[in-house]
Amino acid sequence: MAKVGIVMGSDSDMPVMAKAAEILEKLGIDYEMTIISAHREPDVFFEYAKSAESKGFKVIIAGAGKAAHLPGMCAAIFPMPVIGIPMKTSDLGGVDSLYSIVQMPSGIPVATVAINGGANAGILAAKILAVSDSELLDRVKAYSVELKEQVQEKDAKLQEVGYKAYMK
Repeated sequence: MAKVGIVMGSDSDMPVMAKAAEILEKLGIDYEMTIISAHREPDVFFEYAKSAESKGFKVIIAGAGKAAHLPGMCAAIFPMPVIGIPMKTSDLGGVDSLYSIVQMPSGIPVATVAINGGANAGILAAKILAVSDSELLDRVKAYSVELKEQVQEKDAKLQEVGYKAYMK
């Protein structure tokens, strides 16, 4: 079965990266989560990225803050899709991370989701894998229906009680 690699540079990224993992679990997708610093342990990082294909990874989700080199370096080494999650930072609110990830040189693409967009990274990974897995595509479609129903339930409540009561 296809797997997704989830990699982050620090355990402080865990709350965001866990959202990607939760989506993958909900959709029945195997994953492996790892903490690796591309700057502090480059040898470990290179081995991770070089061995990802042989481990069965079809997509890597990489979260990074500030300089945000992890997603780009994964994309430079791993031959399949990489999804970058820019992390919100205390210095510049994550815009620094976003700019670092989206400004990849020609030939080294990184799909990028919103700042702290862990759930969307999980959904995007699932959609990539669903291109060649009809059962997974059905689960992705069912998830979309769930999201639609959640919005409809919230609107029904709003219509029933009005916005003041809804806000309480």
